Order: sequence, then structure tokens, then C-alpha cells
Amino acid sequence: MGDVYKSSKEMKFLKKREPSCSLNFILVTGGSRSGKSTFAESMAKNYKSDVLYIATSIPFDDEMKIRVKKHKMQRPFNWHTLEAYKDFDMHFKKDENKKAVVLIDCITLMISNIMFEENLDWENASENEITNIEKKIINELDKLLRGIKEKGATLIAVTNEVGMGIIPANKLSRIFGDIAGRVNQKLSKEASEVYFCVSGIPVKIKG
Repeated sequence: MGDVYKSSKEMKFLKKREPSCSLNFILVTGGSRSGKSTFAESMAKNYKSDVLYIATSIPFDDEMKIRVKKHKMQRPFNWHTLEAYKDFDMHFKKDENKKAVVLIDCITLMISNIMFEENLDWENASENEITNIEKKIINELDKLLRGIKEKGATLIAVTNEVGMGIIPANKLSRIFGDIAGRVNQKLSKEASEVYFCVSGIPVKIKG
């Protein structure tokens, strides 16, 4: 899949970049196995800076552990990995996390992790309970964006486009899709560039 990005024409996105003194935020979205993570990592490699890789996944079973291990092996050895999905304001205070480029993969796992911290009966959850959880998620995202601004760093964020299929019958899935959709809209407004990946091909849709 990585070969998709190697031709000179397709590498026009990936010219050597210097981190900006103002907020430089690149959002990469797409469906499952669309090539978004590979593209985001290609962009991060093209900065002349150390990279902080924020992995938001929680490896809860053997399959997930294997996937996480493979992802780690694919990253450059000089990238620092932070496994976290919240409290970014605290994490950014540590010296090892003070990098000029931050790549977070992915936003939708961050959302689901925060959702499942709540011991809710999702099928019977009230609108007020759902709204409060969404506020918690937005608050954590605001911590991330504020931290990036304070660091003067470049942020590359990977997210999933989850609302392009049929509407799920399961209420939990509908709640997740609704929250993820609104979060993606918020992030795309904040981002200076947005890319949509389809079948391994990144399409620039903003910036």
C-alpha cells in the first residue's frame, strides 16, 4: 500500500515541511483500510523534526495486540510513542512528549474509549446522558488542540468517516456514529488542510 505514495506526481503533498509557528493542523479521514494511516505517516516522515506518535487504541485482545505490534514495527525508530486517548494537557508537559510534530491515530478510537468509560445502559441512555458524554469528548479534543497551539507544534490527526453506510439498527452504534460525525465536522473546521482517502488514494478537500 505504501507504494501508492512513491511517484513524483503523488508526492506533491509530501514535500519537505517545516513546522509552522502558528497552528498547523492536518486532518486525514477515510473509511476502514482506505490508506489514511499510511498517508498520515508519510506526511509526518517528511517533516525535518522528531515526531510524537499518539496511539489511542487499547489492545484488549490478542488480535488487537498483534496489530499494535505491527504498527510499532512500521514506525521510524526515532519516533516517540505515547499511548493515550485523553488528558493531553498533562502528557504534553513531559519532556519526552515535547516534539515539533504530533501524529494522533485515531480520533474515532479516542471517542469510543471515552464512551466506554461510562457504565451506561446504552440502549436506554437519555439524551442528557449522551450530551454529557459528547461534552467530555469535545473537552478532551480541546485539550489536544490547546496543547498543540501552546507547543507551536504541527498536528496530523487520523479519523474515520463512519456515516457513509446504512444507519445501524443498534442504538449504541447510532450514538457513536452521530458523535463521531459531529467531532469530524468540528475538526475539519479547525484544520488548515483536510485529506479524504479512498482505496489508498488521498484526495485534498480543504486547504
